[in-house]
Amino acid sequence: MSTVRLLVLGVVRTRGAAHGYAIHRELVSWRVDTWTAVKPPSIYHAVKQLDREGKLTGSGPEDSPQGPARVAYRITPAGEQEFVLLLESALRSPELEEFGAGIAFMRCLTRARVVELLEEQWGTTETIGRQLEEMKPQWPDPTEPPHAHHLLDLWRGTFAARATWTEIMLARIRRGEFEFADHPHR
Repeated sequence: MSTVRLLVLGVVRTRGAAHGYAIHRELVSWRVDTWTAVKPPSIYHAVKQLDREGKLTGSGPEDSPQGPARVAYRITPAGEQEFVLLLESALRSPELEEFGAGIAFMRCLTRARVVELLEEQWGTTETIGRQLEEMKPQWPDPTEPPHAHHLLDLWRGTFAARATWTEIMLARIRRGEFEFADHPHR
């Protein structure tokens, strides 16, 4: 649920205001269905939940020439606070879906903060990879449990690839690529 909340808050924050269908359409244009488990009903549910919690606020129904009137939502100060907490958590997360959502909105933070969080991500990824490698001797018989060694190698490879990707991204950010909250025109 934190991934969909981050995505919804991020889209509303970026657009200034958006109704549920616009949020859905924006996320579909990003092909979130290919890199997350986020589905259209969860987007609408998150919008309603965030509204009930006071993280989004609706501003009356807007007439739309393409269909029924829609409520436009804006992010509230409480929503802004949750967005930053979710974003920072996502950039630290070992979960690929959550991490991807964090990358999607990393420009909303300062360059220094993103570097700090990605360095932490890199350290976590390296630690998990090392722990997976250390688990292999626990199963001296490579058939018990079935293919455990191969699965550990698969997971280790996944985390090694993420660590490499994170190192490359950190180098690009340090070189001044990408716009961030503290230097929007860099």
